[in-house]
Parts: sequence; structure tokens; C-alpha cells
Amino acid sequence: MGIISWLAVTFSVVLILIGVLYLYLNVAFLYWRKRNFPYLRPTFPFGNLGVLLTRLKSMGEVYADIYRQMNGMKFGGVYLMHRPQFIVRDPEMIRNFLIKDFEYFHDHGFVFDEKIDPLTGNLFMLTGKKWKDLRAVLSPTFSSGKMKIMFETMVECGQGLTEFLDEYAYSKDNVEMNEVVAKFTTDVIASCAFGIQCNCLKHPDAEFRRWGKRMIEQSLMESIIGILYVLVPSIPIFFNLPLTSRSVSAFFRKVVRETIEFREKNAVKRNDFLQLLIDLKNQKRGKEDKPGFTMDEITAQVIVFFVGGFDTTSVTMSFCLYELAMNMDVQTRLSTEINTVLQQYNGRVTYEAIKEMKYLDKVVSETLRKYPPVTFLNRHCTKDYNIPETDLVIEKGVQMVVPVLGLHKDPEYFPDPEKFDPERFNEETKSRRPNYVYLPFGDGPRVCIGKRFGVIQTKVGLVCLLSKYEFQVCDKTADSLKIDQRKFIMTPTEGVWLQARYRSDPF
Repeated sequence: MGIISWLAVTFSVVLILIGVLYLYLNVAFLYWRKRNFPYLRPTFPFGNLGVLLTRLKSMGEVYADIYRQMNGMKFGGVYLMHRPQFIVRDPEMIRNFLIKDFEYFHDHGFVFDEKIDPLTGNLFMLTGKKWKDLRAVLSPTFSSGKMKIMFETMVECGQGLTEFLDEYAYSKDNVEMNEVVAKFTTDVIASCAFGIQCNCLKHPDAEFRRWGKRMIEQSLMESIIGILYVLVPSIPIFFNLPLTSRSVSAFFRKVVRETIEFREKNAVKRNDFLQLLIDLKNQKRGKEDKPGFTMDEITAQVIVFFVGGFDTTSVTMSFCLYELAMNMDVQTRLSTEINTVLQQYNGRVTYEAIKEMKYLDKVVSETLRKYPPVTFLNRHCTKDYNIPETDLVIEKGVQMVVPVLGLHKDPEYFPDPEKFDPERFNEETKSRRPNYVYLPFGDGPRVCIGKRFGVIQTKVGLVCLLSKYEFQVCDKTADSLKIDQRKFIMTPTEGVWLQARYRSDPF
């Protein structure tokens, strides 16, 4: 066959495939219309979320745009390529989906295969009874009592954080705070989850910091695999492609195995997350008397705690410091409260002192409002659900999405939403606002299990910093922060550049 004939055949095949895809998607795009749901008109071939593939916007920003386009609607349908998604905007409906009717929406809906990628068998990914049983087992780790036990570790890491900044405060050099606080949170998580002192602030090339960055900075191929798991999971599963990088998986499995072997051999016990899992390792589970946790199951829980703990907390602290530098009146009021309370505790950062800092709580809440680390919530409909007071049915298998960023930036609930205003969270203002429009950690039975840990860690880091330093803008500070479109967690693209100056009355 000549080259011209070969090209003609290839061109014909491509045209036929495009035609088949066009016909298939046109049928798929009738899903919401056929069921009489309100919906946004999709475009060929990517439905309503095609901009995600261009990486011009993050998924959270795309859903926030959809939220705004649905203004005046309580809910509506969209398409992620061929897959129908149900978007909910109404606070009362959000309550139903997350809490009241949780039995219909108890799973996140991620498709995975533990045989291909054992580390996907974690609390975040698991479904049904397996998730429920594991949640019950792990919840005691995040009680107030456990937080108090881990608190001193957080404070020790916070003191290391302030010592690290001494050089910058003395020289008045600019410092990129997102990387600095990420090292602090890595130190905290490494100690509380693994019982390992890695001192990332003193040793910037520490393994934990490198592998922490490696987990969230995906290669192009890893990004493609992740997209395939969302759109057509059968493809990566057929080719045995893991969702977790094999190198990341190997590192954490090695660390967990070696740590557990050392503790068991030397009868070492620590009050940390890993110890709870070690204690469960040899216990029988359930009425069936199943064996206790395997090494892979333990590693899966530790790695999701590690990822969720260090990244979300570090970006929250970074965004908060940026807003405090841009709003010096807020920073002055907060630092005054911090130093006033610490005086009552002889300059010591204690659990009780943190609890007394009411304005600090407002500042952290407003940071999480403007910059929610997780910008949307997704739930999988596990059985047909009739929407109350309608004849509409959400069918089993449809994914429900709550656009958290859209809610947090809705002027109906948060007037002048781009303004950083901690007083949105005073008692009077909160009482006038509907419930379920502020969801930085989700809500209901599937609310983030590490919520309390993350908030306390954030507050400890901020108290240690603001009791000693004042943060100011510098010539490298952005007028507004650009968000990295490639990452699932809301992250500043170019970091947060500030100057740290000594306060006159530090503790």
C-alpha cells in the first residue's frame, strides 16, 4: 500500500472514530434533559469541564464558575465529559446530602484497585462498611485527649520554626513562607504520625520533605493516570497502573515497616498515630475474626494522614500570613491578643492558652473561608434518591458535587467575599448566616477526621510566629495570589514572599 493510500485509510478511520464519539456524546449529553432536571448546556467533547484539561483553572475554580452560572437554581446537572454530575447549591439540600440522607451518599465515588495500588485502601478512598468500620477504629486518635498529648510536639516544632526565621529577621531578607511553614508541618506530621524527628528546617534535604513534595508535584504521566481514573478508570486498571507513584509507595512502605519492626523489637511505645495502628495490627477484627491490620493497610492510613496533614495546614498558614501582611490592622489586633493571653501563661504556648484566643479562631476561620484547601466535596449516589418535594430522582452511580469555593465566595452569604474580614465569624454574624455554606472540612459522618489536628497545628504555628515576629509585604509580594491549577489542594503558584521583623515584646 502506498503512503497516500495509507494516509487516506488512517484519515478515514480517524473521521469514523470522531463521528462515533460525537454520536455517543450527543446521546450521553441528553441524560439530564431526559430526566427533566435543570442543567447547563455541555459542549463537545468535554461537557462542562473542558477547561480543566487546559489547566487554565483548577477544578475548584471551575466548579465555582459553574456555581455562579447556576445562580437562582437550587441544583442542576453538568457533564464531566460523558459522565453526568449533580451540582447542589442550596444549603438545606447540602445538609440532606451530607447528613440527613447520608445513607444514599456515603462514598466519595473514587474507583481504585487495592491489588494494583495497596495504598489506595485508606480512609479517604474506602467505601461502604469497610470505610465505616475503619472510621470507628481511627476516630479515637483525633480526640481532644490525643490532641493534648501531641500538642507539645507541635510546640517544639513551632519553636524550631521561630529559630529558623531569626536569620531572616536579623538580615531583613525576603523569605518564601510557604516553603518554610511546609517544613514545619512536615516536622509535626513526621513526628506525630511516624514518631520520626526529621528536622526539615535544619536539614532542607530531609527525606520526608523531599518525598512530601514528590507526592503533590505529579509528573505529566502521573497526572494523565489520575485523569484516566476519574474519566475511564477501566483503562489504568486494565494496564495495572497505580494511582500512587511506585517510588512514593516504596518509600513510605519501607519507612513504616522499619519503624514498626524497630518498635516491636525494642518494646518502644509512643503516643502517636502509628502506635494506634501498631496496637491494632495483631488484633482480630469483627465477628468474622479477621486478621489485624496488614503492613500495607497501616501504610495506607499513615500516608493519607501525612498528605492531608502537612499540605493543607502549610497552605492555610501561608495564606493566613499573606492576608495578615496585607491587612496590618488585623495582624496588630491578633498579635496583641496572642501576647496578652501568653502573659497569663508565663509566656508558654499551652493547649489552654490557644483555646482562649478567640480572635485567632476568627482569623483562621476566615482564612479557610477565602482559601479552602479542599475546594469542592464529591459524593457518590449509592442507591436511587428521590429529591424531597419533587418527582426528580438522582440515579445510583451519579456523582454529587458541592462547590465549596463557590459557596465561600457567594456574596449572599459572605458580602464583599474577596475582603479578608475575620469578623464574619463573630457570633452575631454567624447566627444570621445559613448553616452548610461554610464547609472547609466538609460535614456529616464523612467530615475530615483530622479537622481538629489541622486547626490546632495551624494555630500553634501562627502563635509561635506572631508572638515574636511581625510580617510585612516586600518587593516580591504579589498583589493577589495566583493559585496552582495543577494541584488538588488550593496552593499559591509562586509561593508567599514576605519579610519577618522582630516585635518589640516577643516571648
